[in-house]
Amino acid sequence: MTCPPGGSLLVAGKTVSRLGLGTMRLAGPGNWGAPPDPAAALRLLRTAVGEGGVTHIDTADAYGPHTVEELIRRALHPYGDDLLVATKVGLIRPGPGVYEPLCRPAHLRHAVEASLRRLGCERLSLCYLHRVDAAVPLGDQLGALTDLRDEGKIAHIGLSRVSVEEIDRARALTPIAAVQNPMNLAQAHDEALEHCRRAHIPYVAYRPLGKGRLIGEGLPRVLGRLLDLGPHVALIPGTTREDHLLQLVRAARAARPAPPA
Repeated sequence: MTCPPGGSLLVAGKTVSRLGLGTMRLAGPGNWGAPPDPAAALRLLRTAVGEGGVTHIDTADAYGPHTVEELIRRALHPYGDDLLVATKVGLIRPGPGVYEPLCRPAHLRHAVEASLRRLGCERLSLCYLHRVDAAVPLGDQLGALTDLRDEGKIAHIGLSRVSVEEIDRARALTPIAAVQNPMNLAQAHDEALEHCRRAHIPYVAYRPLGKGRLIGEGLPRVLGRLLDLGPHVALIPGTTREDHLLQLVRAARAARPAPPA
């Protein structure tokens, strides 16, 4: 059996590859609309899961908006038992390159139910609050997701782009299955990294290659150093090219990730 790229990690009840795939770049320019070549995007998703052995796909209703979730359904549905498709809700898109938080309970409920339809599933394995909305009490935001979890429409709840203080406030309200923050070797240390380790929460790093700026340092070195930050760390780099995807997979397999805790 082929070793999963980067080793494996338990996230939202599934043992998945620590190298996942972030899908924001599969939308059109400005993360708006359909990709220029939808067939190529479908091939990339299938290659990631098939040849690449990636079992962690990350998306959001804001990507496109909506178009990337539909691509994932077209490429990968029905989903294998070992595949984690995580999505996010709570950001709206007034235009290309523009993102605004909207986490009123009624909107979150509508967003989750729409994601279920687009992804073609009865329950979201992992649903992140894409951003904490300062205009809405956190208890109301997480209360909406908790209600949806209790109804069987969400299996696990995650947080995206949050501070340690926000993580603790959220955990006082409901179990948190994963935290997703931007993290790479060129930016300041994220205190949430160690906080999640102590709390036994998977830490999912997006933009691990700094939007491509760090590729010149060598993929195995960069990915290896990130994976060695802790066995609770997963990486979700994004790409639009199959050859680059397979380079990432080979680099993650060549890296020496930290042993399980």
